Amino acid sequence: MFPEPCLTAARRLLHACAARGARLATAESCTGGLVAACLTEHAGSSAVVDRGWVVYDNRAKIELLGVREETLARFGAVSERCARELAEGALERSGCDLALSVTGIAGPGGGTAEKPVGLVHVAAARRGGQLLHRRCLFPGDRRAVRLASVEAVLALALEALAGGPAGPEAGLA
Repeated sequence: MFPEPCLTAARRLLHACAARGARLATAESCTGGLVAACLTEHAGSSAVVDRGWVVYDNRAKIELLGVREETLARFGAVSERCARELAEGALERSGCDLALSVTGIAGPGGGTAEKPVGLVHVAAARRGGQLLHRRCLFPGDRRAVRLASVEAVLALALEALAGGPAGPEAGLA
């Protein structure tokens, strides 16, 4: 179902969370639950994955995760501000240690000159730690953009969990 890079990133994040006794939550818009699905593709993921929200509509973002109407009006759903508020809302409402968020334009329509198809914002918030954000611009069709978004947010979550860049030097290999 998922390409190997996504599965590997999910496995690394699950392993890192389990080693720290950390639980996680997801808040997804353009990926429609793919992040949670990729994580739960692995046996034993229930020791780490607590819950996930698919908040495709702006009303759901506001009602379920506390994204401010002002944020959506001023910056839009596909923005750094919205991604940050989604992650913060998921962290607060879940009581988890780590929350991931994804919002973007997967296409094929919906893009503009300022916000083209393939523009995705991912964020990862760690309780008692930092909130990281990345702005990404992925090429390809809808499927490619969504899968690249999954991989990007999982990698960012590893960075947030480690408190810095993810990789062997961070003890996450």
